[in-house]
Amino acid sequence: MGVRIYRPAKTAMQSGRAGTRDWVLEPTDETARRPEPLMGWSAAGDTASQVRLRFASREDAVAYAKRNGLAYTVREPAARPVRPRAYADNFAYGRKGAWTH
Repeated sequence: MGVRIYRPAKTAMQSGRAGTRDWVLEPTDETARRPEPLMGWSAAGDTASQVRLRFASREDAVAYAKRNGLAYTVREPAARPVRPRAYADNFAYGRKGAWTH
């Protein structure tokens, strides 16, 4: 069984970065997903697809995968550019953009 190790990105519904500091280990899909006949949800016959383990560091997740003999792939997180902003910049003299009042 193969697993992937990654740090989750923040969702579009949140402005903060809560839940993005941990590393997640989850199995790759062994079986194809199919629509469930009654409700139409996507279903898999493999219950391992429901397991997600969280670790404090990448090294802990890799050590767990090695200890249990799991083939793993690590996806490094993309660098997030931080642009400092201040409310006073809206009224700066050299501001580029039209004054809206």
